Amino acid sequence: MKNSHTADNSSPPAPILGFVANSGTGKTTLISQLIPILNERGLKTGLIKHSHHDFEIDQPGKDSYRLRKAGASPVVLVSSHRRAVITELDGNEPTLAEQLGCFPPGSVDLVIVEGFKHTFYPKIELHRAELNAPFLYTNDTSIIAIASNTNFSTELPHFDINKPKQIANFIIDQFLKATE
Repeated sequence: MKNSHTADNSSPPAPILGFVANSGTGKTTLISQLIPILNERGLKTGLIKHSHHDFEIDQPGKDSYRLRKAGASPVVLVSSHRRAVITELDGNEPTLAEQLGCFPPGSVDLVIVEGFKHTFYPKIELHRAELNAPFLYTNDTSIIAIASNTNFSTELPHFDINKPKQIANFIIDQFLKATE
């Protein structure tokens, strides 16, 4: 099945790159290794992580929780260290294009996306042989590279999933040198 959704990136805040894989492959682990490498190279990296679970970012007993439960949306919790924007959604699946609106133009150099795998935008597939899962790139033409712990034959660029510096070099070459 080919992708049925397309990100509306007519004016994205920065280049967008996703990481997709089956559960348990290590998307978050790899991304958490890549971000410091990219930051060390002078890039400000934003992130969108899609979750299929309901979650609470604020907790009962906190003012922000009480105010959100009273009906305020969005609730912006801010200090000199960080800002959190908590917005109640209508229960429909969010789109990547909607989430990109959280990044004002010029605020980041790269938006990394974990998830939204059925949306058409550039992605790197992560694959671990021991999970015995099929590759996603065979049905997703928006996958531009693969990071794996096994060798296989493909025309796509292929990297060792355990060598994040290789992947960071690819990201810089593909996405950021073109915007300089």
